Amino acid sequence: MKKINNNELNKNNLGETLTVHGWVNRIRNIGEIIFVDLRDRSGLVQIVFDKEHAKDKFKLASSLKNEYCIEVSGEVRLRSEKNENLTSGEIEIIASDLVILNECEVMPFNIYEDNELSEGVGLKYRYLMLRREKLKNIIMTKHQIMRSTREYLDNHGFIEIETPILCKSTPEGARDYVVPSRIQKGSFYALPQSPQIFKQLLMVGGIEKYYQIARCFRDEDLRADRQPEFTQIDIEMSFADEYAVWDMVEGMMKKIVKDVKGIDLPDFPRLKYVDVMNDYGTDKPDTRFEMKLKDLTEIVAQTEFSLYKDAIDNNGFVKCIVLENKANELSRKDLDNLTQDVKNYGAKSLTYFKYEYDEFAGGVSKNLEIDILNKIKDYLNLNNNDLVFIVADKYKTVSASLSYLRLKLAKKFNLIDQDKLNFLWVTDFPMFEYSETEGRYMAAHHPFTMPNDVKLLSEPEKCYARAYDIVVNGYELASGSVRIHDAKIQSEVFKRLGISEEEAKNKFGFFIEAFKYGAPPHAGIAPGLDRLTMILCGTDDVKDVIAFPKIQNASDLMTESPSKISDKQLTELGLKIVGENDE
Repeated sequence: MKKINNNELNKNNLGETLTVHGWVNRIRNIGEIIFVDLRDRSGLVQIVFDKEHAKDKFKLASSLKNEYCIEVSGEVRLRSEKNENLTSGEIEIIASDLVILNECEVMPFNIYEDNELSEGVGLKYRYLMLRREKLKNIIMTKHQIMRSTREYLDNHGFIEIETPILCKSTPEGARDYVVPSRIQKGSFYALPQSPQIFKQLLMVGGIEKYYQIARCFRDEDLRADRQPEFTQIDIEMSFADEYAVWDMVEGMMKKIVKDVKGIDLPDFPRLKYVDVMNDYGTDKPDTRFEMKLKDLTEIVAQTEFSLYKDAIDNNGFVKCIVLENKANELSRKDLDNLTQDVKNYGAKSLTYFKYEYDEFAGGVSKNLEIDILNKIKDYLNLNNNDLVFIVADKYKTVSASLSYLRLKLAKKFNLIDQDKLNFLWVTDFPMFEYSETEGRYMAAHHPFTMPNDVKLLSEPEKCYARAYDIVVNGYELASGSVRIHDAKIQSEVFKRLGISEEEAKNKFGFFIEAFKYGAPPHAGIAPGLDRLTMILCGTDDVKDVIAFPKIQNASDLMTESPSKISDKQLTELGLKIVGENDE
């Protein structure tokens, strides 16, 4: 039988006898007549049971309860009063037949109210949560994003190809989920953190334009915007540089946002990594509001104030942000809490002063020389009632502290326009980052990224990667890069990363060999589907956009996974659990 969706019904169906299916959303029994709001995925339609038309089914209708799953047949007629809130609000169905497809026990929570539930209840009964309008709409939006993505990429000559889920374990920054081999005992597959290697090999294979709505897995600590399994829109292009990727993917994002939100996005600004770090203290800035970081290092260089003097003497920086026209809206307790917050980012202290009644007041104003304060005022173009926050420390510490503080204050004082979608490109990332714990340089992006100048590989601190990110409203939405396609350059990068020839051959031998057979220049990117859905739906919790998500410890409350396996399975896999009773 062909199901009719409730939102398809209107006055064009008047006089027709139809059969509809769904769940009882609401019942109003007024004795001789029973009104039922029938809900399916598409919406509601009003069903009317009366004794004249329902006959022997009227008694059955009297037994209906909320969330019973039913089938109703009847004639479509005009409603006496139109319901403007429903697409089917002009009509109702006069029921002549009723089949109860399934009854419903007392629900563990009220699905009709959009109230917050404990995580334990909401995720244990996730299938019931999906009946809630808000969650259902988010899942539908995610589907729409995928549909728009496929339409765009198909129309631009891309081929959708699946890549393996059972892969070789390779280092990509996070821990792998591993799968033991039953046949080759002691050996393990890894679930892919991304299809990175395979999509590059597809370019070697002459595919030229590839995409995949790819499932990825990372065994990392969870946050509000991370899950152990997630989905990305994986894209790779041959004979393409970064500009080709930017144009292609920017067009895709514009189509998605237009299809989903009805918004025409402007062209995305392109900002260099060094500039966003200097201006915002982070490589994923929220540009919906100003409050940029300002460098005071030169202005305060001659001060005798020890906190600033010591920082500068140790090659540090003194930077600030200005909270405009809010000098008296933070209490002493608020300021103390903010100070503790930046200390959590490694800063020695948070200093501040107010500018009010054309004078400097409070905080560090009593420690700084008046000529320096006046220079700061002129440089920052301060107005009365402005509040200046200053951090003095190493560059990374200053950046992280003020970036956090900038967002904290913007949220507290509602400075962010929640209706804005500010997309931008961040480009020219460092090729390498020095790890104090490892005592060597590490790949800032991944080891397959093309350097901006091969000659600079011998000077890693000066070498930049042809890498790029899409950032939206403070979220990193996508990462990509121009790839290395020359085996000699790839070997040189491995060498610079401290990966020996033997280790490289063991982990990536098949990959490096592929570059010896006419590998084309290629580039790619991978926007996060879950994160894009979060942004377009206005939620800050990734669990809201995944049908069956995991909780903070990566477990599934509904299926109670992960779970133990039997001793027989362990034996088949050649595994033994050690330290099972250890605390």
